[in-house]
Amino acid sequence: MLVSATGMTLGLAAGGVLLTVVLGYAQIRSVHSDAMSTARGVAALVEQSSLPNPIPVSPGVQVQVIDENGSIQAVSATADRLVPMLYSDEMARLDDGDSRTIPGERIGVRGDVHVVQVTAGPPTSPLRILVARPTGQITQSVHILKITLLILYPLLVALLAAGLWRALGAALRPVDALRSGAEEITGGTRAGRLPVPDSKDEVHRLAVTLNDMLHRLDAARARQRAFVADAAHELRSPLTNMRTELEVAQRLPDDTDWPELADDLLADVQRLSRLVDDLLLLARSDEGVPSARLEEIDLAQFVGEAAERYPDVGFDDPGKPLPLLAEPDALARVVTNLLDNAVRHKRSRVTVSAAEDGPQLVLVITDDGPGIPEPDRERVFQRFTRLDDARARDAGGSGLGLAIVRELVRRHRGSVTLGDNHPGLRVEVRLPKS
Repeated sequence: MLVSATGMTLGLAAGGVLLTVVLGYAQIRSVHSDAMSTARGVAALVEQSSLPNPIPVSPGVQVQVIDENGSIQAVSATADRLVPMLYSDEMARLDDGDSRTIPGERIGVRGDVHVVQVTAGPPTSPLRILVARPTGQITQSVHILKITLLILYPLLVALLAAGLWRALGAALRPVDALRSGAEEITGGTRAGRLPVPDSKDEVHRLAVTLNDMLHRLDAARARQRAFVADAAHELRSPLTNMRTELEVAQRLPDDTDWPELADDLLADVQRLSRLVDDLLLLARSDEGVPSARLEEIDLAQFVGEAAERYPDVGFDDPGKPLPLLAEPDALARVVTNLLDNAVRHKRSRVTVSAAEDGPQLVLVITDDGPGIPEPDRERVFQRFTRLDDARARDAGGSGLGLAIVRELVRRHRGSVTLGDNHPGLRVEVRLPKS
């Protein structure tokens, strides 16, 4: 408000000064034009040798016709017949058509007088025609304008400042409401939504954008809390088993089978290690950690070598190389997680195949297990989701395998979908070719 009012004040002041200067200049030019018109009319009379004496002119205008010796040959009715308006040195410095301003006391008028000089007559005996016109009326009108501006200027600035204050207040009132809403949200006294003004302007769009951001933040916090709670629960289970086994072994050292206890503890430690690795991978994915260096691999050979490590997995070799630009470690994690999941739920056999489909490479893994109901096929990609918690936990699953698969496939600009195998489950991974 202060900056705007200051700028407005300076702008109006500059405009007032410019108006005064321009008006004074325009009126002086008008006086000069009228005086020159009168002088040229008198010059025409001189050229026609019909110059009357006294010379008829408009009221307030004085005319003198002076010869080369400085003598006055003709005058208007109110002009001095003996003393020229201009001194001899002043007339000598004036060229034909030039003008100058002199005090009005010289010719008996109040204020300044604008005098123009025009030369007429034969070159051997030229005559100087001096026409004087008072400028007091111009000075008075400019003075009245200055007084009027000095009186109206502060009132105009005050009115404009008041209007600007009200306009800015109305424009910033929704912003103040947003600020108050943000304070209430920060203090926990209201829900995480800001008031949205009814006006369809920038503030309205800002409020909608901020509410969308708050919604995403709330959703992110909810996912983070759920993730932390699930991670704590998953970590607590093997830790509780280890603690119980160690406490029992400490109380009954003679009855403890220490090699068997070591095997059990090692299994729990390995489960903890896998869980921590999975959580670390997902955390890095959420933080947008840059991908590792991509390498060109043969998808068919890569999947075939992974399938050889599973005795109950059959591989359909496409019979040709399938070049793919990918992260070998990430792709190995995808294939391993999908094969582990298929082997865990199979009845007799798992099949894996790789093929080329236009601009994409397709990896398909099928099993003859119980499958996944269609309503749950999207939910299983969420973290710590298990359709059969007791069976999955006993088998060592943490509910992160498919979530990791989707994150890694997305990192490669691909997609993963689940379908029916009649019976069983069909997992299809599509990756863009290199």
